[in-house]
Amino acid sequence: MVASEVRALFSVASRPEVVSLAGGMPYVTALPLDVVGELVADLVAQRGPVALQYGSGQGDPHLREQICEVMRLEGIEANADDVVVTVGSQQALDLITRIFIDPGDVVLAEGPSYVGALGTFAAYQASVVHVPMDDEGLIPAALAETIESLSRAGRRVKFLYTIPTFQNPAGVTLNEQRRREVLEICNRARVLVVEDNPYGLLGFDGEPLRALRADDPDGVVYLGSFSKTLAPGFRVGWALAPHAIRDKLVLAMESAVLSHSSFAQLAVGRYLETQPWREQIKSFRELYRERCEAMLSSLEMLMPPGCTWTKPAGGFFVWLTLPPGLDSKALLPRAVAERVAFVPGTGFYADAQGAQYMRLSYCYPQPDRIREGVRRLAGVIEQEMQLRDTFGTGSVPDHGGVDTPGPDLA
Repeated sequence: MVASEVRALFSVASRPEVVSLAGGMPYVTALPLDVVGELVADLVAQRGPVALQYGSGQGDPHLREQICEVMRLEGIEANADDVVVTVGSQQALDLITRIFIDPGDVVLAEGPSYVGALGTFAAYQASVVHVPMDDEGLIPAALAETIESLSRAGRRVKFLYTIPTFQNPAGVTLNEQRRREVLEICNRARVLVVEDNPYGLLGFDGEPLRALRADDPDGVVYLGSFSKTLAPGFRVGWALAPHAIRDKLVLAMESAVLSHSSFAQLAVGRYLETQPWREQIKSFRELYRERCEAMLSSLEMLMPPGCTWTKPAGGFFVWLTLPPGLDSKALLPRAVAERVAFVPGTGFYADAQGAQYMRLSYCYPQPDRIREGVRRLAGVIEQEMQLRDTFGTGSVPDHGGVDTPGPDLA
């Protein structure tokens, strides 16, 4: 486990004068916080002896039934017995990796991939092999070729880790045809799919996309979370897994934390039971749509030639590609000095790639702050391009290891 080299910079970036386009923090202020406060108070008054006691290692049975209702929005028909409640979906990812990975086993992951997942894989000594993406998500032909190449080399692939919808960090979405192809490829190769889907209900247009798990109950472990659709402070996520994996997850959960918070689970369950949570998700969708539009329009107006970026249809993130010769990690201290922050692309690869990329988040700042942040960032990039043109590209910093930002940036 390796501490991030950029954490000290982000302690500076948290100052109010700095526009942070770094953190993937949901805008929880949009919640009816007074209602949530009353709900929590009523929970303690009415069910305090249960809410403040130890609970089941698998999770509250009623909440697991409610989770099945939430997943039904993405085409998943599931039994509550196959749901394991976890401390955020990050713990579910940790438990899955603990169960499946021996040191040296291969995990396939999109390139780029979620920084929190890469840190978990590294901690269990997995060998992460990235599969290329484009604007339509994971490339099936590249996936098939990668699996075949590893098989010929005698290397053992344990699972594919994917965020198919509004991916973190790239913001792209796997289209329907590719979803079918990815499942077929993994089925043929007997490779488990771990589908991480925290953003699936936060699309800007239309109905939620059908989850991979909806079409392959036996070959996909689905990870979900209330962190983006309710609040991350509750730390309630879940895994939906085939029976045999479910049993191992419960054992691993009990060994890790004995039992998770009954209080948090019952609070989330009470919220789902008493509040118009679907309408609240619609409110989040509109809020994030407005902020995404502010970022995309500002990038279009202000970024210098040579910069390109993804155009997400939901979620929290834009993935920006810098002009040739520029390095996002080397750029970060200069950006912070100009009172704007981002996450360098190196944190989203396990193999020292990503220097030419940066992740920009639009979920937390107000639209006018996003526009100002993009203006400042564009100025920094323009200055760096002038230096490049005058002095050349110079040396490229060493980006070895998994450069893992803290949870507020993930």
